[in-house]
Amino acid sequence: MEIKVTKTQNPKEKQTENLGFGKVFSDHMFVCEYEREKGWINARIVPFETLTIHPASTVLHYGAEIFEGLKAYRTENGSVQLFRPLENVKRMNNSAERMGLPLMPEEDMLKAITEFVKIEQDWVPYGKGESLYLRPFMFGDDEHLGVHSIQKAKFYIIASPSGSYYKEGINPVRIMIENEDVRAVRGGTGYAKCGGNYGASTRAGEKAEKLGFSQVLWLDGVERKYIEEVGAMNVMMKINGEVLTPMLSGSILPGITRKSIIELLKSKGYKVTERKISIDEIVEALENGTMEEFWGCGTAAVVSPVGELSYGGKSYVINNNKIGETTQMLYDSLTDIQWGRAEDKFGWITRI
Repeated sequence: MEIKVTKTQNPKEKQTENLGFGKVFSDHMFVCEYEREKGWINARIVPFETLTIHPASTVLHYGAEIFEGLKAYRTENGSVQLFRPLENVKRMNNSAERMGLPLMPEEDMLKAITEFVKIEQDWVPYGKGESLYLRPFMFGDDEHLGVHSIQKAKFYIIASPSGSYYKEGINPVRIMIENEDVRAVRGGTGYAKCGGNYGASTRAGEKAEKLGFSQVLWLDGVERKYIEEVGAMNVMMKINGEVLTPMLSGSILPGITRKSIIELLKSKGYKVTERKISIDEIVEALENGTMEEFWGCGTAAVVSPVGELSYGGKSYVINNNKIGETTQMLYDSLTDIQWGRAEDKFGWITRI
C-alpha cells in the first residue's frame, strides 16, 4: 500500500489539560476507498475534516459499519509505541467478514495505522496515564437503496488525545445484572465490533444509570442464565483462588485486553478457566464468600474493579468494595508494559 501524505497548513494548538475522552482530535486522518472491481485504492493521510456522504449511503440505512480502538503510548524516554496492533487488525477483519464489508490485507492495515501514528506522534500526550486513542472505522458507502452486498466502502483512522481513565485512583464500580434486554446472541454479531451492538445496549445502560449503577452485566440471549460481558468490557472474576471468564461463544467480543490478561496470568502460574458461568453460580459465590474479586477489562480502562453486583433486586458487595490484589497486579503489569516502564517479555509492543 502506497500512502500519499498531505499535511495541514493550519495545525491546531495541542490541548494538554482536561483531555477527557474523544473530545479533542488530532490534525490529520487516514482515508482509503474500496471498489469491488479495484479493491482498496487511494490511500492517503489528509487534514482532519468533516465527512460528506450520500443520503442513501449503505451505512445510514443498513448499519454496515465496524470500528476498532487502540492506543499510542508515550514512554519515559519520549518515544511512542503501540500495544498489540496486529490483534486489532485481525479483529477488524473478523468484524468486516461478519458484516459483509471488505477485508483489508493485514500488512496494509497495520501500515496504515503505524504510518498514521508517525505523522501524528506529536499528539501523543506526555502526562501520566494519558495516551493517543486511535479509532479505525469502516462503513459501506453504496449510494442507492436496497439490501445488497457491499460494492463500495470507506476506511478511516482518526485520533484523539485522551486523559487518564482513572483521575483519582481505581475505584470499584457498581454493576447491575440485566435480565430483560440482551446484547447479542450466538450466530449474531456479538463477536463483531459494530455499532449495532452498542446501540442495542443503550436502553439498559440508561436504566442502570438512573438507578445509580455504572454499567450492566449482560446475560446470554438464549437461556438468560449465563453471564457474558459488562458494558463495553469483558468480565473476569476470582472465585476460590481460580480466575474465571466467560468462554468466547460467538456472542462475546474477543477482547485484546482479555486475551493479554489470560496470557499474563498463566505466565505467573494462575489457574485460568474459560467456560460458561451461570448467574446462579455467581450468586452462590457471592453468598458463600468465595467470590474474591470481580473486574471488567478493555482498552479504555485496562481493568475496572467491580465493588458491587445487583441482581433481582438484591445487591452484593465484593471484597469490601475495594480493588483486589489480582486486579491491581493486572493493572500495574499491563500499564507498565504499555507505557514502557517494564520489559515486554511477550512481544506485544510495536515501536514507532
